[in-house]
Amino acid sequence: MTWSQDYSPLGSIGASALVAALPVVVLLGLLAFWHVRAQYAALAGWVVAATVAVTVYHMPVKLVLAAAGYGMVFGLFPIGWILVNALFIYNLAVETGQFEVLQRQVAGVSGDRRIQALLIAFSFGAFIEGAAGFGAPVAISGALLIGLGFRPLEAAKLALIGNTAPVAFGSLGTPLITLAKITELDLQQLSAMVGRQLPVFSLIVPFWLVVAQSGWRGMWGVWPACLVTGASFALSQFLMSNLHGPWLVDIVSALAAMGSLVVLMRFWSPAESQPTVASAQVSGPTPAASGSPRKAWLPWIFLSVFVFTWGLPAVKTALNGWASPSFPVPYLHKAVLRMPPVVPAPEAEPAVFAFNFLSAAGTALALAGVSAGLCLGLSPTKIAAVYGRTVWRVRVSLLTIALMLALGFTTRFSGTDTTVGLAMAGTGWLFPFFSPIIGWLGVALTGSDTASNVLFGNLQKVSAGQLGLSPVLMAASNSSGGVMGKMIDAQSIVVASVATGGHKDSPDAGTVLRAVFWHSVALAVLVGFLVMAQAYLWPAMVPGP
Repeated sequence: MTWSQDYSPLGSIGASALVAALPVVVLLGLLAFWHVRAQYAALAGWVVAATVAVTVYHMPVKLVLAAAGYGMVFGLFPIGWILVNALFIYNLAVETGQFEVLQRQVAGVSGDRRIQALLIAFSFGAFIEGAAGFGAPVAISGALLIGLGFRPLEAAKLALIGNTAPVAFGSLGTPLITLAKITELDLQQLSAMVGRQLPVFSLIVPFWLVVAQSGWRGMWGVWPACLVTGASFALSQFLMSNLHGPWLVDIVSALAAMGSLVVLMRFWSPAESQPTVASAQVSGPTPAASGSPRKAWLPWIFLSVFVFTWGLPAVKTALNGWASPSFPVPYLHKAVLRMPPVVPAPEAEPAVFAFNFLSAAGTALALAGVSAGLCLGLSPTKIAAVYGRTVWRVRVSLLTIALMLALGFTTRFSGTDTTVGLAMAGTGWLFPFFSPIIGWLGVALTGSDTASNVLFGNLQKVSAGQLGLSPVLMAASNSSGGVMGKMIDAQSIVVASVATGGHKDSPDAGTVLRAVFWHSVALAVLVGFLVMAQAYLWPAMVPGP
């Protein structure tokens, strides 16, 4: 038996969209204004989503429960698995005292907190995004910034804002590879189109990041560093996406940005430095921070090597060939029919648990941590103890992420999020402005640019055809606009809160959300204006056959 999604259960897309938006409104309202703990807000949001799905959209209860269960498992694996192991590597570095050595190395590039934010939150975070994706960039960048002396809320905010420009290319191009498969559009054209949109924001975001951190005056003090970091990243992003493809865009761009910034700091320094507390304390050697700089980088070298290797398609295929158990989700697999205009003809939505454990990025992080711990002289027992403490620390956050994904999967399979997207798609000539906003909404709801492309990719293509617009431009805009929703999606907010937690002034999820919400909205609106210009003023920017 199958159940067909109905995107206008109240007879009007507008009225249906208002009801469909209730779960997200409840979730964000409880987090941002009523300061409800994230796990309770997520549970309340899911209850509203389930109620709307059953009473308004007439989705069978067993399908609602199956979708929620599917989402919870996905929240724990791979997302929770990545979070635990990313923090495990950080905790190992702290346990061995090598993080203090690393702190001195980063401070050696510059003791200025603005330069450190550009190096870690923007550049290094982009490298991790290109290799691992999911919550790893925010978790690792946030933890690194805390260790460098940043205040917890500041670290969380900067890690989230910095993790924008690289998201569309994600882990070895996965979001765009998925978008090409869903829409049957040319992958190279999609890659080139995104590469003609995001470099504008790759140039802007470093400036934006420092303004959010230190204000306009603080940004003017380091504008050469912002320019060099953004320009090197943007140029590499444009060239790789247009000449090579989506696979290595983030990794190459991040390395170019980090290298350019390090070279700049050899010849230039801010006239007025803004050191962190930790940077001000590294002028002389300390017993805890003495040691080989090479050893201090071991955990992060292992992380880079393992995660990059695990992300290679050939390695993934080989590992999945050894062990890749999967099975259909009971009651849910191909039981929900997606309907036109989202797809050309009714299409059964697959729902399969795929435990690709060996090829998972979280597994690569775990092996990197164990290898680094052994090389740093820790015994297996000590490594296990550090891992146990890490899991215990994030236990509530894992529950929260599971509940957030239960909410996201319930809205996805019930069709409520598609209703909201269709309401935006009905905006006529303004659709190029709203096209990236749809992608923003998709990422904000699902926590993944890949998932947003799966959800709305065909919708963008169909709407473009109806309005006489380029389907490549509109589909690519879904991915480009989606990156701005990454900083406010529920799982990223929780990951940022966890990664910067454990301190007396650590922020809760609601505080983190309030700190970045308007940054996300403003950047998404700017993407909308850019896409409007590309659609009507600069159509030659759209790649053709």
